[in-house]
Amino acid sequence: MAGTITALVAQKRNPDRVNVYLDGQFAFGLAMIEAIKLKRGQVLSDADVARLSNADEVAKAHERALRFLGNRPRSEREVRQNLAKAEVSPSASDEVVERLSNVGLIDDAAFVKYWLDNRAQFSPRSERALRQELLRKGVDREVIDAVLGESAHDEDHAAIQAALAKADRYRQLPRAEFAQKVGAYLGRRGFGYETIREAVAAAWQSIHAEDEDSSSSDRFDEIEE
Repeated sequence: MAGTITALVAQKRNPDRVNVYLDGQFAFGLAMIEAIKLKRGQVLSDADVARLSNADEVAKAHERALRFLGNRPRSEREVRQNLAKAEVSPSASDEVVERLSNVGLIDDAAFVKYWLDNRAQFSPRSERALRQELLRKGVDREVIDAVLGESAHDEDHAAIQAALAKADRYRQLPRAEFAQKVGAYLGRRGFGYETIREAVAAAWQSIHAEDEDSSSSDRFDEIEE
């Protein structure tokens, strides 16, 4: 691969990249920021080419990771998996993750806080379900425990909020069927039986506040364990 640079040509489809020709033959592509350090007539050794190719792989992987992080915060494992899909080498992936971690763009503790806040606002779940989700995202158990320990997660409040999100959909159902539907929904989100019973009762009372038979003492014993 060693040779003399005979041409540096900006790519038509991506002017931020340059095609490098060695001895009249296309050799490799390179980011403009790296290509401007080169000149025609310069002799590149095999080691030089390997270094430039590695730097280019890292640069492309870095851009890919930034685009991936642009949608929402990600755990470190999510970033690594995304780079692996693009067949980025482990060494390049390590370098990209280190760079992004150093500037705070990859931070698993911050990611856990984001995940908890997002779930609390849009899709309340039990602490158990949240832990399972975060573990699947590749976050270390110790990080999850530390952030959850500092959070204001309220299991009962989360269950009631989740129940209320579904309550209106089942408003016209008889009480027992309402309890089964909403209770099953909460069960899929990891809430315990007693928490579910209280949340279902609160949701029923909320949507039937004016009904004579919806007192605060209602207990939804119809929910199957």
